[in-house]
Amino acid sequence: MEKDSIAFNKNQLSNDFNALLEDAEALLKATANTGGDKLTAVRAKAEASFNIAKASLARAQDSVLIQTKIAVKATDLYVHKNPWQAAGFAAGVGVLVGLLFGRR
Repeated sequence: MEKDSIAFNKNQLSNDFNALLEDAEALLKATANTGGDKLTAVRAKAEASFNIAKASLARAQDSVLIQTKIAVKATDLYVHKNPWQAAGFAAGVGVLVGLLFGRR
């Protein structure tokens, strides 16, 4: 249960980070014509940081996708090798979920 919570938090964090990057990029574009040498230097540094952050986020997403595919393949292999154990496990989870929803 905790892993699901962590996965959701990672997804939410990723979505929030993407939104932050998009907003910051829009702000940089909106202030592109505002003058001043210091502002231009800060804007260039911020753009570089955002590009690095975007690349880092893309690599993290790729890594999660690869790990997910590996987990899916491992699960598929296990279920094909042990169909009755997998069916029993699924039935047990179904009973637990039924009991939890039955109480409400």
